[in-house]
Amino acid sequence: MTAFFPRLSPLALACVAVSSAQAADPLLVVKIGHVAATSGPIAHLGKDNENGVRMAIDELNAKGVVIGGRKARFELLAEDDGGDPKQGTAAAQRLADSKVNGVVGHLTSGTAIPAARIYSEAGIPQIAPSVTNPRYSRQGYKTTFRMVADDAQLGGTLGRYAVQTLHAKTIAVIDDRTAYGQGVATEFERAAKAAGATIAKREFTSDKATDFTGILTGIKAAKPDVIFYGGMDAAGGPMLRQMKQLGIQAKFMGGDGICTAELPKLASGSVPDGNVICAIAGGVEPAQKPVLDKFKADFKKRFGTEVQIYSPYTYDATKVMVEAMVKAGSADPAKYLPVLAKISYSGVTGPIAFDEKGDIKNGALTLFTFKGGKREELGVVR
Repeated sequence: MTAFFPRLSPLALACVAVSSAQAADPLLVVKIGHVAATSGPIAHLGKDNENGVRMAIDELNAKGVVIGGRKARFELLAEDDGGDPKQGTAAAQRLADSKVNGVVGHLTSGTAIPAARIYSEAGIPQIAPSVTNPRYSRQGYKTTFRMVADDAQLGGTLGRYAVQTLHAKTIAVIDDRTAYGQGVATEFERAAKAAGATIAKREFTSDKATDFTGILTGIKAAKPDVIFYGGMDAAGGPMLRQMKQLGIQAKFMGGDGICTAELPKLASGSVPDGNVICAIAGGVEPAQKPVLDKFKADFKKRFGTEVQIYSPYTYDATKVMVEAMVKAGSADPAKYLPVLAKISYSGVTGPIAFDEKGDIKNGALTLFTFKGGKREELGVVR
């Protein structure tokens, strides 16, 4: 019996060809997770970080990135950890269960450190844009990367600055007992003592506290030249206001947690010119500033708000992760992870490369003060 094959029209043949091509080369969906505190007292910092990732993803999708011969579409899976370690690990597990291709986050050391184990067990690369506690990258996980200098460098630099530049002889130290706050305060204290200062008081509070009158009254009696606070701006602002109410004239120092554009508002304007000295893990030299300034202008146009601190680093973290995928020809974490570990990339924040622990190589710090209610840069150090 003779087989019968229906004759297809040219249009039908074209449709079959297109359908076959699509089946052979479907769109590659790449899921990028982001975790930060987008609720609670530091939500403004968490949203800033999230928007940096969102901006990078928008640009990547508009560009039409090709990975391994397939056009990629990037999707953001955003999680809120509230700055709480338990919420942080729950968020990390949700992202792992969703089989994200990579994670940018978390915002804080206290959530990033326990979450790192979950990402490691799932084999998912994690790039932390703003985590400074040294322990984060010292857990031995090959999936862990950091975009900024750690507390050993940040706290140490501020401790030496207090003694050598501000000529402080007596210092009081307060921390909020979080992994971040306690870590940066300890490194500051160690460096200040080594430089010759006396630590007259070492106090602690919590990251949810708003009344520091008792602690500050005790500190006032010690007449410190400098008060260092290891914590975030949500507590640092009220602390500055209460220092003014108590007539404490000491300079106020802190790490990146207080070094935000929101600090004067949170302090109800109680930030005397030049009285606050803080440092941000990160920063660019003069030659890189036009690139970063353009990013800040584009960011404000896109979101209607100023960059807080670390959105340029979440933006770069997203871009460098995707660059590793492109170079590896795959978004499979197991395939692009070795490429990410050896990457050399030029971002809006400067050159990006990681050492054997996953820490940024030659990380920068930027020192700031406040004048006229606005943050003013003092200089970049490495």
